Amino acid sequence: MPRNCRNVLAYGSCSDPSCKFNHTILTCEPCGFVASSASFYQSHLHGRKHLSRLAGTTVTVFCPVCQKNIGNGGWESHVRGRPHCNEATRQGISSNVTPQQGVSSETEKYCDMCRITIRSYNWQRHVAGLQHKKREGYASYKTALDEAEKDKNGLMTEGDFDFGIVEPHLARSGVRCAAKIRLTTPTTRIAMVSYQLVSSKDQKEGADHVFDVTVEGANRNITTITPVTIQVAFKQKHVGRCEDRLEMVFEDVQLAKRFLISKSLSAIVGNKADHEALKAKAPYVPQPRTSREPEDDVVEGVQPPATKAVPYVDRLPHARIPSPLLSTLSSGTTGDIVARVRRTFFPREFSSETYARFFKHLLWIEEYRSDRDLERYDIASTRLSAHRPYYYLDVPGLAEKRPSVLIGDRILVRRSDAARGHWYAGGVHVVRQREVGLRFHESFPWRPTQTYTVRFKLNRLIMRRQHMAMDTAFSEDRVLFPEAHHVGSQSGGGAIKTINPLIQKNALQLKAVTGIVNSPPGSVPFVVFGPPGTGKTITIIEAILQILTKNPKARILACAPSNSAADIILSRLSVRLNTDELFRFYAPSRSKTQVTSDMLEYTHVRDVDGCFSVPPIARMKRFRVIVTTCLSATVVAGIGIPRGHYTHIFIDEAGQATEPEAFVSIKTVADSSTNVVLSGDPKQLGPIIRSTVARVLGLEKSYIERLMERDVYDVQGGHGATIVKLVQNYRSREAILKFPNERFYGGDLRRWADRTVTDAFLGSPLLPSKKFPIVFHSVTGRDERESTSPSFFNIDEAIQVKAYVQALRANGRLRTTESEIGIITPYNAQCFKIRAALRGVADEIKVGSVEEFQGQERKVIIVSTVRSSQEFVEYDLRHTLGFVASPRRFNVAVTRAKALLIIVGDPNVLSLDPLWRCFLNYVFINGGWTGPPPSWDTDEAVDEQGGYDKRVRERAEVDMNDFARRIEKLTLEKIDDEDHDANVDRPWRDVE
Repeated sequence: MPRNCRNVLAYGSCSDPSCKFNHTILTCEPCGFVASSASFYQSHLHGRKHLSRLAGTTVTVFCPVCQKNIGNGGWESHVRGRPHCNEATRQGISSNVTPQQGVSSETEKYCDMCRITIRSYNWQRHVAGLQHKKREGYASYKTALDEAEKDKNGLMTEGDFDFGIVEPHLARSGVRCAAKIRLTTPTTRIAMVSYQLVSSKDQKEGADHVFDVTVEGANRNITTITPVTIQVAFKQKHVGRCEDRLEMVFEDVQLAKRFLISKSLSAIVGNKADHEALKAKAPYVPQPRTSREPEDDVVEGVQPPATKAVPYVDRLPHARIPSPLLSTLSSGTTGDIVARVRRTFFPREFSSETYARFFKHLLWIEEYRSDRDLERYDIASTRLSAHRPYYYLDVPGLAEKRPSVLIGDRILVRRSDAARGHWYAGGVHVVRQREVGLRFHESFPWRPTQTYTVRFKLNRLIMRRQHMAMDTAFSEDRVLFPEAHHVGSQSGGGAIKTINPLIQKNALQLKAVTGIVNSPPGSVPFVVFGPPGTGKTITIIEAILQILTKNPKARILACAPSNSAADIILSRLSVRLNTDELFRFYAPSRSKTQVTSDMLEYTHVRDVDGCFSVPPIARMKRFRVIVTTCLSATVVAGIGIPRGHYTHIFIDEAGQATEPEAFVSIKTVADSSTNVVLSGDPKQLGPIIRSTVARVLGLEKSYIERLMERDVYDVQGGHGATIVKLVQNYRSREAILKFPNERFYGGDLRRWADRTVTDAFLGSPLLPSKKFPIVFHSVTGRDERESTSPSFFNIDEAIQVKAYVQALRANGRLRTTESEIGIITPYNAQCFKIRAALRGVADEIKVGSVEEFQGQERKVIIVSTVRSSQEFVEYDLRHTLGFVASPRRFNVAVTRAKALLIIVGDPNVLSLDPLWRCFLNYVFINGGWTGPPPSWDTDEAVDEQGGYDKRVRERAEVDMNDFARRIEKLTLEKIDDEDHDANVDRPWRDVE
């Protein structure tokens, strides 16, 4: 059951100013869900729990085609199965049907309350069970909730107490509204006995009442002529939502019977124009996951020249997902699938011999999920424009890489009236902001008025290259599973005179460079552990240059997971190396417009078509440093450069790469003498993994993180020989650094930043505490979703973020440029809303996800956490869509700021996570809090084991059983199955 106001569930009313609910009671009959507002009800109807019940992921449903119940989360595999499709064909109907409510039979009974079928002999045990009884309790409770809202016994309320949107300056001074309660039956005698705001029953001492209720005059006897007039005053100084409940007790004098009527009080403090501009254009309507049409007959199109731009000499394996694994991934809950994969496909021991098998299966699992996620972007009916030889397709969300489409991809297109299974594959030749240009086979049937169905296809090239790398013979334990006996003594070399004078002044950076340079050939991988702002990349650059100076025969392959990180390596090396020494390889799918002119001179572009490529192999061998992404590193072995040609392989930002991704270069290039150097921070974001199954099974753990768990990489024991931890932070003010430093880095980080930058906002009127440059702005908002997107946004937070930006951009001593401000939010929809709110105010400010800000910094960082409904908190906890229960995202978000960190969020949701509760306590105790105060004791020790969400659920159950007290309604039930919307806010990477 989702969270609801406990006041409503117990008394049918609520007037708690911190309460976030609009208390209209609605019930979903299929789920037994009781909603306290229309918005919650709509969220429930389009949410995972409701759709799971209808789609059969966790409950029993009935297939109208096969005339049988389908349970155990098997609906999707059932409708995709051959027996179901054959039966639909036999009946001459579509196999794509909607599941129906389960039915009872002679051997099993269908429980309407729990939506499952139970064997007849287990029926009595089931109905006596705790979960069934809970649902019965919720269902019976619905009647009381409905009754609490209704006018009754001849009374009628004229008017309501919804203040709507109140401008902040009016809310601060106070506004009023009134309603009359009159009697419609002249023969009845009704008197008002008492009235009370529910918030007054459970209000923290000293807290402000935002609503105040009075009854005009002394008369309490209600007649058809003399109504009772109720005045409600509203006063609030904070932006956000305020809701409460008015409980009124009446007495029928003739019957000597008392009864209760409750009315909701609500107001939104904010700018009305902004609310109107940012509100959802249409209610969220989910796109149901249906059985995809087959691809029986595909007419291949024309691929762009980029696909042949590099003269590869190797042959890639097809590496199709094995059918037994595919079958396993197609049905069951996440827990079931994980258990079956471990039992059936994984080796019992993870070793050099089983390494490839382990990761190949993880790659297949991730590929399966990625392919499924692409289904979200299928277009049911659209038109194509023709500018031959290209046909242009408009792709909503293309600019945000939702979906990510690159030159060389394939997109399937089918005439809406074509035969089932008949498709044309178009090669992607052009990618623009909103459209892609495709080339089809000459037989493609185009008409300007024709509508087409579009299906995006996963480009398997990168997966195939990773499989090829896994299949290679390289399996040295000193790289895969280094032990103490693999660690040799470093060769002498004397003191190093650094090229970058800053390195000479930093003892740990110098130690890292010395350790890398003096490691003999065939050493264990060297790790540079670089927490935020400690200069790990410049340390790596110095090490590369020192190796080249010391050894004229050295050849280095420098990689990074992203093009942006690889470009940083290139830009810093290009200061010292010329175009005969340094080469940057870009995938041919990349456009020249994405590369700056100073970097272009370090590349090779084909004259014939302008595609990125490689020069002749003889010249490639002469380059002293090759820079590329981890996945594009296959180019080296792919064009025929022999194993062992490169003495060193560097992987920067290694924590963001999957282990197979990192090993594309190592397993295809390294020999027994090659040294590997990794730099990164496992405490920050890891690689983006779309499959929950793959994450659970270990694909999210990067190679550098796995190494650092081994004994030889103990920061104390191996310091200088296998690993160096950098501790001088060149970015942030002490107060900003203090909390993540203690939580993630053992308190080792030391502030080394320029005080003229980090102290810029001390004394600013933006700060509640003039010496503490962190602000937590408590906002009670509301989760909303737009049209067909499951991504959440929060208008109240977007408006507050805009207010901070306007204050920062205002004239004055602390005026901040747009380039100095960054806005982080975990939901794509919130990015859109904030950009819309800032349009014409500050258009150049970067607004993006945590992933987009990793490795970056800004003078000011503003974070909007979005979630303001505990109904969805468990969803966040499981899928890490927000920050809740995601330490790495939290760490990245709060360590980007140099001088000022502002976080806008709902503390009642965030505080359910122990990490966030600790941080909120830290901000509150140091005076950085603004907005409604915490609802918990900030001096109380935080339970690091968590369980705050569980305690809320347990308290709600106790309160409901007591019925005389207010209760909270929650939907924080344990969920085991993978959510279809889980990856909607997970970015797509450019896997070139």
